[in-house]
Amino acid sequence: MAHYDLEEQEQIDSLKTWWKMYGNLVTAVVAAVALVTVGWQGWNWYRNNQAGQASAIFAVLEQAFAAGDAQKVKAAAGELAEKYAGTSHAALGALLAARQSFDAGDLKTARTQLAWVADNGRDEVRDLARFRLAAVLLDEQLYDEALKQLAAAPAPAFAARFQELRGDVLVAQGNRSEARAAYRAALDQIGEAAGVGRELLQQKLDSLGEAA
Repeated sequence: MAHYDLEEQEQIDSLKTWWKMYGNLVTAVVAAVALVTVGWQGWNWYRNNQAGQASAIFAVLEQAFAAGDAQKVKAAAGELAEKYAGTSHAALGALLAARQSFDAGDLKTARTQLAWVADNGRDEVRDLARFRLAAVLLDEQLYDEALKQLAAAPAPAFAARFQELRGDVLVAQGNRSEARAAYRAALDQIGEAAGVGRELLQQKLDSLGEAA
């Protein structure tokens, strides 16, 4: 029994020594893990709360868009961009607002709204904003700016459309040789099953004639 007590005491002494050496570090690590856990839970709550509020505002925006209430659309989109910029609803709201502005002939506002999505949106939403912004810039004859929006490679689903629009901009600039190359690239990417879209694209290419 005395032998057992001695071994037990040695273990306790070793543990005390180890704790003196590393106790503060262990306490700090445990505290840090606890803070991270609490922080992560808090962030999830915040994110879910933000998404819920943004969803409610987006619903108002959709109703206003359907009713043709331009002021309400613009106000809701502005609130989403200002308070809930990190949510997908903000980018989608700005796209709808840009559509409303474009249909109303307000290209300047549409350009601003699309530029916001191009800078803050994600993935296909960002690519869609870049595509629409380039189309608006083409309408405004801001050709170099339009080409900048089309310069970075988009998601595969937008590749052909980007090349076609790039060809349209180059035609407007009078750059027929590069326009041909863009249209050919679009044809290569659009595939054989594109139907009418492929026919129209082929007509654009044919209208430029053969390369000199």
